[in-house]
Amino acid sequence: MATTTPSRGRRRAPSRMTRAAGKAAALQKPRVILALLLLLALTSVMLLDGYLRAEVGGDERVRSNASSSKVPDDVLDGGPILSFRGGQAQTRSVPDKTIALTFDDGPNPTWTPQILDILEENDVPGTFFVVGSMVSRYPDIVNDLVDQGNEIGIHTFTHVDLSYQSDARIKREMDQTQLALAGAAGITTTLFRAPYSSETDAIDNYSWPVYKKLGEEGYTSVFVDTDSDDWKRPGVSKIIKWATPSKNKGASVLFHDAGGERSQTVAALGTYIKKMKAKGYTFTTISGAIQQTDSPQANGQQPGGEQAGGEQAAGGQSAGEAPGGQQGQQGRQAGGADGLQAAHRTATGTTLYEGKALVAAVTVAEWTVPGLATGLAVVGVAVMGRFGMMLILARRHYRQRNRRRFSWGPAVTRPVSVIVPAYNEKECIANTLRSLARSTHPIEIIVVDDGSTDGTKEIAEALGMPNVRVVRQENAGKPAALNNGVRHAGHDIVVMMDGDTVFEADTVRQLVQPFADPDVGAVAGNAKVGNRDTVIGAWQHIEYVMGFNLDRRMYDLLRCMPTIPGAIGAFRREAVLAVGGMSEDTLAEDTDITIAMHRQGRRVVYQEHARAWTEAPGSLKQLWSQRYRWSYGTMQALWKHRKSLTDKGPSGRFGRVGMPLVVIFQIVTPVFAPLIDVFTVYSMIFIDFKASLLAWLAVLCVQLVCAAYAFRLDREKYRYLLMMPLQQLVYRQMMYLVLIHSCVTALTGGRLRWQKLKRTGEVGTPAGAG
Repeated sequence: MATTTPSRGRRRAPSRMTRAAGKAAALQKPRVILALLLLLALTSVMLLDGYLRAEVGGDERVRSNASSSKVPDDVLDGGPILSFRGGQAQTRSVPDKTIALTFDDGPNPTWTPQILDILEENDVPGTFFVVGSMVSRYPDIVNDLVDQGNEIGIHTFTHVDLSYQSDARIKREMDQTQLALAGAAGITTTLFRAPYSSETDAIDNYSWPVYKKLGEEGYTSVFVDTDSDDWKRPGVSKIIKWATPSKNKGASVLFHDAGGERSQTVAALGTYIKKMKAKGYTFTTISGAIQQTDSPQANGQQPGGEQAGGEQAAGGQSAGEAPGGQQGQQGRQAGGADGLQAAHRTATGTTLYEGKALVAAVTVAEWTVPGLATGLAVVGVAVMGRFGMMLILARRHYRQRNRRRFSWGPAVTRPVSVIVPAYNEKECIANTLRSLARSTHPIEIIVVDDGSTDGTKEIAEALGMPNVRVVRQENAGKPAALNNGVRHAGHDIVVMMDGDTVFEADTVRQLVQPFADPDVGAVAGNAKVGNRDTVIGAWQHIEYVMGFNLDRRMYDLLRCMPTIPGAIGAFRREAVLAVGGMSEDTLAEDTDITIAMHRQGRRVVYQEHARAWTEAPGSLKQLWSQRYRWSYGTMQALWKHRKSLTDKGPSGRFGRVGMPLVVIFQIVTPVFAPLIDVFTVYSMIFIDFKASLLAWLAVLCVQLVCAAYAFRLDREKYRYLLMMPLQQLVYRQMMYLVLIHSCVTALTGGRLRWQKLKRTGEVGTPAGAG
């Protein structure tokens, strides 16, 4: 979301503090790094969550109708259990009148526990081919599954058709699922079932190399004899019928415990088990079926010279070795010596700790992302509501202040004092003073030279302007210079400006007219970017126009103006003295004194027709430096005046209306704004690209409408709005990082010193700036 930052006066870096300022700058680097790390951490959490939910880098393609000419006939016609002992393909069938119940796509927090209850109630085991991303999200279910005596196999990490994937992707799918199992239940497994697979006769020339490769790594691939087709939700009776083997044959039977609504599966499973038991069937796991197949030769020699029994895993490797070279110990045998969990290995060492780290990271993501999504939705609604409120109140303010009968009271014609604090402003001071010389309102000009070393004082005096006084002081900073100017002022109204700012001829006259109302204690003028012909300048121009023409109009009507810009503001002299002058307590003396005016009971208003042209930072480094100080100074000022929250009258009005608005829309929502952008990218990648892009464009259009309306009110050229999309992608991100940096500095108790921006003097006359 776009955010606006009020224009502030420029700080002067006291020369005697140069070395200390350097040390302070060095201390800021860790805070910048910390801010970036926080954003990176949240981004990483979102990427992890997206990867778990959406097959990033994969696809949903399913291969069909491919040739199987390269697949051995004895595999195509063989049983559902495929292993590669001794490098040779070998298939096994489930023994007669034996059923190996298998469940795919879990675990699921709704359906898997119900299925586990049914299995436990009927005292039968199952083999669950789990999706790694689901395992990492629901580790407790997997742990319960193993503790109950069931067996686990791998169904890849993101449920992709491996026949389309590279060797690296296949390895990643398997290894990540093993890690998830290690973290969830402390095991790894040798069993594998490919997504979208069915019977062995469906193996083709593309999937066969995958099975061979995994078999060589120690995996046993498991297919289907009998498919319940429960995913079609055909009804309980058909699920039972389709899951029933024919002619008392044994079968690897497929059900699903996830991947969709599985109430029919749950309803059918208990009845199915009872029916098959009544027919004399027994139930086992895949490893149990393998052991039953091998049992006649359990103490003898297996085909190919392999030893059966405890020395061989289900996938044909030793009991101490897991697929992919991972080392472990043979897993716990369910029910003792019947070998129902022979495929499991106890995860140890690096595998165990990496698995626990993965599960922990996923747990964090599972809590963080939904909470973040909810928070960002609230922020989004609040920001959009603010845009709507700004448009409504801006229009009302414009119509109120520009109607023919509107008047502040009798015209203010008495002379006023203009204070120009200057520190090394040789490039700008002449243009500033010449613009004041054209004023249509009677003024005295007090230039307070704050210990300049570049001849600023001499340049001001050399102009020979009769209404200019140059006051010299030791370098003490801008607040001290302004206070010195107030003390030397000869009139009851003082106008404050920056040494790099130029006024239009009518600016002072327009600025002081609100003082006809005795309740008005201070007036904020309309600061404009003079050097707007660069990309950075154009971005700041958009920001200034939106900030002043919408924010300030809204704050004016709500009577809670937070900041009078240092570039152009006017005060009653006695009001400034009553609050103790410009304070050095914060780095935002303009915000500080504005809030002090409210707390004194003075009204602060915005005068749109009083325009000043100021030189904005010309580089990203200077811009960062300036906005960092502004943000930090605003936080200081709000904290300093926090007691206004409980005050009565105008002070309490600012505390309970203005302060929350500033905190919410200039601190809180901008801090969350980078996450909104990250979440938008997340949605484009993992959820719905088109819908997310349209949502982002819709928000951009809303901001364009607001900006266009602000430009219309200020009679600015619309061509600068062409830079707004790029501003949203680049400039806005920088402003958010600046604010995050400021928040980190405030939270860690950091200090920030005055800074002096490099001037070019390119803002000459107001006409040239327009």
